[in-house]
Amino acid sequence: MHLFHLFPAVAVAFFLVPLGSWAADFPQSDTVEIQPLKVQVQRVVEAMDYLGFPLSPSDRHALVASLNEGDAAAARLGVQKVLDRYALCGVDINPEMRVKVSQGPAAAVLPEQGWGQFLVKVHNQSGTTAPLQAFSPQAASMHNAAAKDIPNQWLDLRLYQDQPLAATLSGLELEYRILQVYSRDAGRRQASISFSVGQGTQDIGYRNEVDVLFNCLPTSGILFHVKDENGQPTTAGFEIRDQAGLVYPSQAKRSAPDFAFHPQIYRADGERVRLPAGQYQITFTRGPESMAEQRQVRIDSSTAELHFQVKRWIDPSTMGWWSGDHHIHAAGCAHYTKPSEGVHAADMQRHIMGEDLKIGANLTWGPCFDYQKQFFTGAISETSQYPYLLRYDIEVSGFGSHESGHLCLLRLKDQMYPGGTSSQHWPKLGLNTLKWAKAQGALVGPAHSGWGLATAATELPNYEIPPFDGIGANEYIVDVTHEVPGPTGQLVPAVDFLSTVDTPYLWELNIWYHTLNVGFRTRISGETDFPCIYGERVGLGRSYVHLPSKLAYEDWCEGIRAGRNYVGDGKSHLLAFRANQQGMGEGDSTLRLAKPATVTLTAKVAAMLPEKVNPTFSKKPNAVPPWGGPAARPFWSVEWARLGESRRVAVEVIVNGFPVARRELEADGHLEDLSFEVPIATSSWVALRILQSSHSNPIFIEVAGQAIRSSVKSAEWCAAGVRQCRSQKERFMDADERDDFKAAYDHAEKTYARLIEECRRAEVP
Repeated sequence: MHLFHLFPAVAVAFFLVPLGSWAADFPQSDTVEIQPLKVQVQRVVEAMDYLGFPLSPSDRHALVASLNEGDAAAARLGVQKVLDRYALCGVDINPEMRVKVSQGPAAAVLPEQGWGQFLVKVHNQSGTTAPLQAFSPQAASMHNAAAKDIPNQWLDLRLYQDQPLAATLSGLELEYRILQVYSRDAGRRQASISFSVGQGTQDIGYRNEVDVLFNCLPTSGILFHVKDENGQPTTAGFEIRDQAGLVYPSQAKRSAPDFAFHPQIYRADGERVRLPAGQYQITFTRGPESMAEQRQVRIDSSTAELHFQVKRWIDPSTMGWWSGDHHIHAAGCAHYTKPSEGVHAADMQRHIMGEDLKIGANLTWGPCFDYQKQFFTGAISETSQYPYLLRYDIEVSGFGSHESGHLCLLRLKDQMYPGGTSSQHWPKLGLNTLKWAKAQGALVGPAHSGWGLATAATELPNYEIPPFDGIGANEYIVDVTHEVPGPTGQLVPAVDFLSTVDTPYLWELNIWYHTLNVGFRTRISGETDFPCIYGERVGLGRSYVHLPSKLAYEDWCEGIRAGRNYVGDGKSHLLAFRANQQGMGEGDSTLRLAKPATVTLTAKVAAMLPEKVNPTFSKKPNAVPPWGGPAARPFWSVEWARLGESRRVAVEVIVNGFPVARRELEADGHLEDLSFEVPIATSSWVALRILQSSHSNPIFIEVAGQAIRSSVKSAEWCAAGVRQCRSQKERFMDADERDDFKAAYDHAEKTYARLIEECRRAEVP
């Protein structure tokens, strides 16, 4: 993906001094090779966007033009002309690795009790790949209470060296780094900033430091009044940018509950945000069921408070449909790892409330496992505030049966597999983990199902055999054929659900459709895998579960097991799906017909699209990902469902994996009653979808008491899938599980061989 398509350009100004007015010895390069410079610059701009420190639109445009310039000299000059404007310092490293520093053109402006971010231009004549280090005698950690009382130590600083940047210099003659500076004070403050690339590289005669006079703008705590649609206090998300597009509070070195990988913060009614005087654009959001609001706000000495109120376009919970994300994390991936080894329950609670996500399943996994496991109680967290319920459970990932595909284990009573107290002793065969979890009544299913199931084919369903070489629903093709003892010893399906919404829809749905076609009844649930696959916010993938009474975590999980839910991005909804008198997920979700008949399908359906097309969503079906096609990010979005440039989406009836009826719906938020008359000739499963925004669970229709055996080709695909999966996973098994592995896979092969024959006998001529 090209860097400059990743993020919208939002900056409108930047505090600069005129070109050419800074120090004459500011380092310049006229020999650096363009190709590696282009890669490094793209990384830097990606990091700037990630940190809420973007280029202005005009500078972004000029930089792209320079990188596409055919003349190398012009390209070098153009890149430096743009990026130098954001540089506070220039570092020149001579061939003997002596360091010289000069001040750049970026205005030295900081917020009081906040962070500012600047570029550092590095002219590396030595080719060193050592880490670049920054120092200041005025710097002390502002998180150290003692330092707050030392008058001369008023700042904190660090060089950003995390992804997408490297921890060390590249050795390239020219590159840019990011310097983050914190001010404790308001007013004009002087700092001496020096740089080195290791012991012996500092030479006082070579001037390795520069004195910078900062203007530290005073800030005040603005009181935020945040109300829901009924005027009650609530929590919501706020993305605050100044005229330069800089994010406030700065994303530099944020601490929980604010996440450094987010431009937004979450604030409850009555909380404050520190802002210097100026003009701001505030984007106010509260999950996909509400309308985002953008507001221009001027902060000055008279500004004491701001008022915000949620505007909903739909509220499924008032109709008994409760949202939840069964796969989020408090540690690992984009989260903090030091010093707190992730974040605590209260921090995740704030985020699920700010996104209006009723259920948050907070899964402890490999990173920080031994720290995070302390928060598991076998019940909802004490931080929960009804109807926002947070519970800790487990994702088997980074240990044990992640070799077979990651597993989400929900509603556990005991989080630790017998034999130890950490993540080091778990089985590698997924089925063995599932047996343990199901014996205690857990709700279980593979995580991020599509990984390892990619196909070149773009039809749904398709019959290409995936590689089965990933961490998604790989061993599912085996596990779905097994029943295991439940809490009372009765046999229950080994797998309850497939995870959807956080991987390409085609890869997720293809394996699900095939297993439904041969009679298995696995359901689907929506997840985000926050902040790993998606770090933007929790609840980008959701399940909406219908509950006849008050929301409870246990009942919500049971609703997924029964298939009383639909999944999606929260921007379209498939409520109250019924076939004749049979409701989705009611009883055994089966409509029984004495003979072939026409069935009436009904549902309440709504979707919300802005009137104008979002230009970041390409409609080129054969384009190389991520610009289009089934593997384009985000993998599920109502924008992909938009019909042309209209505000309409298509609601489809799916029978045995194929669309058989279709109705166009105006995506204006209006809830519409839809009805379809569908002939059913043989036992089948039926579902509704708005591809690729939402999908219902199935209703099963049995005709004359016959089991669903709708496709020989699906049964053959499943059998081939077992063989392919065996070829990929067997090498991971330890000696003590090889017999279990062979027995599990042999059972699956025999099951599909039987199903192939049964499908042949059921096939309609």
